[in-house]
Amino acid sequence: MTWLWRTCSSILTLAPAIAATVTGTVELVDSRDAGVRKRKDFAGAVVWLEPVTGVVPPPAPRTVQMLQKGKKFNPHVLAVPIGTTVEFPNLDPIFHNAFSNFSGQPFDTGLYAPGTSQKILFKREGVVRVFCNIHSTMSAVIVVTRTPYVAVTSRSGAFRIEGAPRGEYRLRIFHERAREDVLKALERTIALDQETVTLLPVRISESGYIEVPHKNKYGQEYPPAVEEHVVYPGVRK
Repeated sequence: MTWLWRTCSSILTLAPAIAATVTGTVELVDSRDAGVRKRKDFAGAVVWLEPVTGVVPPPAPRTVQMLQKGKKFNPHVLAVPIGTTVEFPNLDPIFHNAFSNFSGQPFDTGLYAPGTSQKILFKREGVVRVFCNIHSTMSAVIVVTRTPYVAVTSRSGAFRIEGAPRGEYRLRIFHERAREDVLKALERTIALDQETVTLLPVRISESGYIEVPHKNKYGQEYPPAVEEHVVYPGVRK
């Protein structure tokens, strides 16, 4: 727990520092994604706070999961602080091989069987774009931050960050379909000077986004997709 010194009548006492809760909403605009245009699905934006002073408390080690089921990663977007271990359980009746060779932290789980799991410890901040070396349609994003004050928006675009001590912070934002210059322009300094702080709505433009097909972990094109009918013992369909 963080403590503040208070002086009263020349007597020093300890009082717990009051942490703030930050809430807000994100709206995606200029999108060609059907979920955004038709259903107003604004999930998947990552919002986090970095102390202006640069002093970041070491986060407690923890483990979270990114499931592989139905040839999809779930959740599609995951935000974790440095020092987090991410498990990749394979809940499909087929083999998977999660990997990333983009900026952030490259990793490769190797090929592993249904009903098993692999885990990766993320040691440095950055955006990790995750793929499967077997199934080209599988993709996800893990945003690794140097601060624990991070949240991912819900379908409504709402987010909530709890536990940040009062002070000045740099607000940072990420969305996988927004250009870096657009995201950089959205950054700003905010002051947490009360228990609850509600930020002004944030609008992220997807204008100029171009989806580029990715290659497998060897830097090669994926072979033509083959329908898989194999069901392995002990694995539910």
